[in-house]
Amino acid sequence: MSLQMIPKSKTTIAIIVAHPDDETLWAGGTILQHPSWKIFIACLCRKNDKGRASRFYKTLNFFKAEGTMGDLDDEPDQLPLEEIVIKQTILKLLPNKQYDLVITHDPSGEYTRHLRHEEISKAVITLWGANKMKANELWTFAYEDGDKKYYPMPIKTATIQQKLSDSVWRKKYNIINKIYGFKKNTWEAKTTPKNEAFWQFKNTRDANSWLTKYE
Repeated sequence: MSLQMIPKSKTTIAIIVAHPDDETLWAGGTILQHPSWKIFIACLCRKNDKGRASRFYKTLNFFKAEGTMGDLDDEPDQLPLEEIVIKQTILKLLPNKQYDLVITHDPSGEYTRHLRHEEISKAVITLWGANKMKANELWTFAYEDGDKKYYPMPIKTATIQQKLSDSVWRKKYNIINKIYGFKKNTWEAKTTPKNEAFWQFKNTRDANSWLTKYE
């Protein structure tokens, strides 16, 4: 399914991510191609990281989106967080609890391996399943890195995928490089996907079934 086939009726979008830059790495091209979307981006980590936070808000301005940040633990050792803490943070950050579309991490985490990505995905899927957050559809990022063999790349069998035009990808890359400040030789800059992909779920039953594959 190409992004051109997405119904134009989708207008209210919530993007829920772990880190400032996740919204751009995994969905930046999609955001840029849908300027009519009313987007709210909730970033659950790094609120008190002044450098990363200021760049996140500059990115929001570039996207013409709204958003806010939380400050969940994001230390390198990645100690697990209680699911209830993550859920409460999500619900606190979101200004509304009903959207046409919610986009978030996949339970597989996009690359090997970031626990916060996986935990946030699970929390979003279970909140949707419990009707604590309403959405007509849920998409999860669809990327993999071959168990660290290569930079994350879109999964070819994902439900929704599209090659970005050179101009759209360049805008996306410039956000990573110039706004977030990741130099050309960094993992983030080298990763920046030229294609984007998502798993699409139209009901909570299918999303919950997908989640059980990773538990």
